[in-house]
Amino acid sequence: MAAIMLQGTGSDVGKSLLVAGFCRSLVHRGYNVRPFKPQNMSNNAAVTADGGEIGRAQALQAIAAGVEPHTDMNPVLLKPQADRTSQLVVHGQVRGKLGTGNFRSARGALLDAVLESYDRLKAQCDIVVVEGAGSPAEVNLRAGDIANMGFACAAKVPVILVGDIDRGGVIAAIAGTRTVIDPADAAMIKGFLINKFRGDPALFDDGYRHIERLTGWRGLGVIPWLGDAVRLPSEDAVILERPPGHLGDRLMIACPILPRIANFDDLDPLKLEPGIDVVMVPPGQPIPAEAALIILPGSKATIADLQAVRDQGWDIDIRAHHRRGRPILGICGGYQMLGRQIADPDGIEGPPGSVEGLGLLDVETRLTPIKRLERTQGHALGAAFGGYEMHVGVTQGADCERPFSRLDNGHADGAMNGDGSVIGTYVHGLFASSGLRAAFLSRLGCKSTLGDYQASVNEALDRIAAQLEEHTDIDALIDLAMN
Repeated sequence: MAAIMLQGTGSDVGKSLLVAGFCRSLVHRGYNVRPFKPQNMSNNAAVTADGGEIGRAQALQAIAAGVEPHTDMNPVLLKPQADRTSQLVVHGQVRGKLGTGNFRSARGALLDAVLESYDRLKAQCDIVVVEGAGSPAEVNLRAGDIANMGFACAAKVPVILVGDIDRGGVIAAIAGTRTVIDPADAAMIKGFLINKFRGDPALFDDGYRHIERLTGWRGLGVIPWLGDAVRLPSEDAVILERPPGHLGDRLMIACPILPRIANFDDLDPLKLEPGIDVVMVPPGQPIPAEAALIILPGSKATIADLQAVRDQGWDIDIRAHHRRGRPILGICGGYQMLGRQIADPDGIEGPPGSVEGLGLLDVETRLTPIKRLERTQGHALGAAFGGYEMHVGVTQGADCERPFSRLDNGHADGAMNGDGSVIGTYVHGLFASSGLRAAFLSRLGCKSTLGDYQASVNEALDRIAAQLEEHTDIDALIDLAMN
């Protein structure tokens, strides 16, 4: 079976988007395709049909390939919980934690699990399109590597190196990678792509040829800035570091950027609504008083992030917003924060104990060792929705007698206060459902005009695939994958 791997000169060079675009392009050409990322590090995750979780980017790539997301597409997922600790997810299920003390040895031991998943995917399709992580130039991480050259060499998959010209220094980034990596690793690289070019690509002709001479690698295309990427789900927190746009006369929805924010792609459909401005509030900034709605997002470390809310003074902003009679929505970890107490008797997130919540919902949460991973459907605000649950903890209390939604499995979800101005829910992905999104925005006095979000995602993938067909040598990529 055929495979090709995209690695990058660094993080955020556009590997995830290009893999999705190439998957869609290959599908248009009649190939049966699967995406694959050996190891991902992200707190934005998706629930798969086989009852596990994978990185959000691989779920999007599966959509691009026209197949259901599966845990084999991202066999190792690291979910940062603290500066030096990540939750380890293998084949979709939590397997413990990785820290500075055991990171290298434990990671190297996961290569067999990675290859098992890769072999299963190969047997299902014509071509596997593989995404690396970070950069192979991080030679200090080469020993025990499973994300880049460690995987490529073990699986004998040819590599294309992606450089980001928008950040500058792309010639040095690509040629420098050739210089610092081991010759055996360099031999795995068969070509390079220049990504995120703005303007006339002919202006880079000399630089392009210079890279070819310096590296001996074949240039396979200069890809323009892909503006349709803004219509796709967010992969990781890098995007949150970028400055927000201008408000104008649009309705503001504010969301604080928690240190361990998770699944913030919940907000992506709202960002595409013409009448809405979603403002991601960075540390050091108050939550704007003019916000019509505050959303407390998911968190990978709810108790620690609740403390961060207090350290930033955001709890004061949230209570002031509540006193003004304006609504608040808590999703997953944000829902837990809105209650009276969060108890962690088993030390799931840290030392055993309990903390006082924000007290805006009459509920209490007990963190439990069992992680709930489930796709779900239901009704809320008179509209149907689909989504998924991904959390530890059980929430109970008087306000649960006013659930936010009724699930099709017969269970109730979430809670609301007496006047419905404070809402908590465990369901991620609610706003991707056009009816629910329209009903929710209607409560804010805003009309939804986006329409079908999933159709918008597929349209964006089609447009990106068309641009890749125009600006890259896809025939050469296929030949490299096949040989």
